[in-house]
Amino acid sequence: MGVATKTMYRIANAKTAFRNKNSTLATLLFYSPQARSISSQSELVKPKRMVEKENKKVTRVLFCGPHFPDSYNFTRDYLQPYPFIQADVAHLRDVPEVIKNYHICVTMLMQMDSYVISRASNMKLLMQFGVGLDGVDIDAATKHGIKVARIPSEGNGNAISCSEMAIYLMLGLLKKQNEMQMAVQSRLLGQPTGGTLLGKTVFILGYGNIGIELAKRLKPFGSRVIATKRSWPASIMDSDSNLVDEKGSHKDIYTFASKADIVVVCLRLSKETAEIVDNKFISSMKKGALLVNIARGGLVNYESAYQSLESGHLGGLGTDVAWSEPFDPNDPILKFKNVIMTPHVAGVTEYSYRSMAKVVGDVALQFHEGLPLTGIELVN
Repeated sequence: MGVATKTMYRIANAKTAFRNKNSTLATLLFYSPQARSISSQSELVKPKRMVEKENKKVTRVLFCGPHFPDSYNFTRDYLQPYPFIQADVAHLRDVPEVIKNYHICVTMLMQMDSYVISRASNMKLLMQFGVGLDGVDIDAATKHGIKVARIPSEGNGNAISCSEMAIYLMLGLLKKQNEMQMAVQSRLLGQPTGGTLLGKTVFILGYGNIGIELAKRLKPFGSRVIATKRSWPASIMDSDSNLVDEKGSHKDIYTFASKADIVVVCLRLSKETAEIVDNKFISSMKKGALLVNIARGGLVNYESAYQSLESGHLGGLGTDVAWSEPFDPNDPILKFKNVIMTPHVAGVTEYSYRSMAKVVGDVALQFHEGLPLTGIELVN
């Protein structure tokens, strides 16, 4: 081997080592628990023209809208070692115009109606960064040959994160969070007098993955847990029988509401469950009972909730979701001191978002290579 050949060989090896080092570093940074959130740097990225990189076809992933920025940031972070996968984010108003250029779409709660879907001429997969698909016209997607999928809440931290938010909202209402802040501002001590989860009966309306994680966390507080589910598989009955003190089906929701000190809404939104927490339901609750919603705003009838707060029948409302989002900060329901609202962040934790970003990234890689899609639940 000549001197020139040896020199070229060493340079090639050095380049390979550098690429491998970068790839390993990117992976370590992505999974590091100390990895810095880059949401503060998030910008709306204008979609670029499709380009060919390294003579490979580019698979393009579109995130819809500027909200939930770390869903895009963490996915882009994960995909940095793979230049043949291009992830973009578009403003909601621009999605109908640019969606035709993409193969995979991450909806981010955008209303994907038949008009938008009909313009997705190259789309093969439409998925949610999480569980809810209530804004997706699944029939229209099926008609246009587009698969629709969600990311199951178990195994990626989403259900755990949401259950923790339910605990946070319950404690915030029981301890009278808003009144405590007013007391601090007024330099008052020893007030207000709050409540405790000890001895409280908590009704989990919709005992799915989030409900199970919530029940696990309520037991150490000394709460009594009751729950309803349309059907109780034997596996749940066996493995989690010690978590729920009383089980019921959908027909029992009003009876269970009358027994509860706190109702936590954990249902998926559908035609059957829309505004299931209405005047009849809230009237069935004990006077002074608390209502917590970590699922979807459309599960609770706004007027019924407002009127029950105004009359004093409802003891408090803690909700991570709203009837229209982003919610109007001047809405009159926020005037009540026993209302706590958070900006749809129950599942938005670094652990869950990096886990789900990995799912989206892996699906894009599988799609690019023509492999079966794993880690997601197809619904059509």
